Order: sequence, then C-alpha cells, then structure tokens
Amino acid sequence: MTVIHVCPLSRLPETVAASGASHLVSLATLGSAVERPAAIRPEHHLRVGFSDIVAPMEGHLPPGEAHVRAVLDFVAAWPREKPMVIHCYAGISRSTAAAYVAACALRPDWDEAELAQDVRRLAPSATPNRLFVEIADRLLGREGRMSAAVSGIGRGAEAFEGAPFHLTLA
Repeated sequence: MTVIHVCPLSRLPETVAASGASHLVSLATLGSAVERPAAIRPEHHLRVGFSDIVAPMEGHLPPGEAHVRAVLDFVAAWPREKPMVIHCYAGISRSTAAAYVAACALRPDWDEAELAQDVRRLAPSATPNRLFVEIADRLLGREGRMSAAVSGIGRGAEAFEGAPFHLTLA
C-alpha cells in the first residue's frame, strides 16, 4: 500500500513510529536542524532547504526547480513497501505541497482538483506552497491543473501547526 504521511516537525518522531515509515522528506528553512528518527536510514532521508515563501524576500530562499526535482526524484525511487513521511516546520504549507506533488507524480491518472480537495478534507489547515506546486505542475506536464486545483481550495484554516494526516495512493 502506498501511503504518504504529513506532519509538523513537533510530531515527527511519533508520526514515523506510528506509521512504520521507511522514508522521510524534511522540508525546512536552509540551515535548520532536523534530527532524523533512528527508524529512518540516512540514505532514506531527503533534506530540502528553502523558506516557506512564494516570492523573493531578502534573507530567504524561495522554492526552486532543484528543490522540486529533488523531491520528485526521491519519491520516484521510493520502493513504496512502507509509508513515507513528509514534514516541514508547521505541517501546513511546504509539506502539504510536497505531498500533493508526490501524489500527482505517483498517480498521474488522478484528477488534480479531486486530490487537492482530498488534501483539504484531510487537513483543514493545509495551504500548499503555491510556488512549489507551480514548479511541479510545469515539470510534470500538468498544464496548470495542479496550480489551479491548489488555488481552488484556497487558504486553509488558521492554525499554529497542522494535525498529522495521510494520503493513501494505492
């Protein structure tokens, strides 16, 4: 079964333990320290550093093509025998964007708008980073459908951090 779990940094150890995940994607501001749970082998942990912004801002690095490609390549290499966990600091924007992008990449037959609605239903606070999704949309050849779907669900409910959730892809 292909399952992607999403959580904030504060819930990372318990989410990895409860899910039995074998792979981990950490999306954090460049230079942020993220302790890899012992259950995750070092080679199964992808760290991608960028700020949760959608336009250039002094002192911050927006998501770029290299960040999106790193996530797409990591997800493509994931054997899917055990779940994957994707997290960011709050579990609201970077991680929900990466999980949405991963699901679109792994399930090209799924409707982008329906998947975005599923993310919103499972995570009311989800506000996927629009720039990350926009770049993935182009790289995956989705012709703007991913971006439109994320715009369609709008901003999520206000929250300090998102509650953990998971997407079941198969």
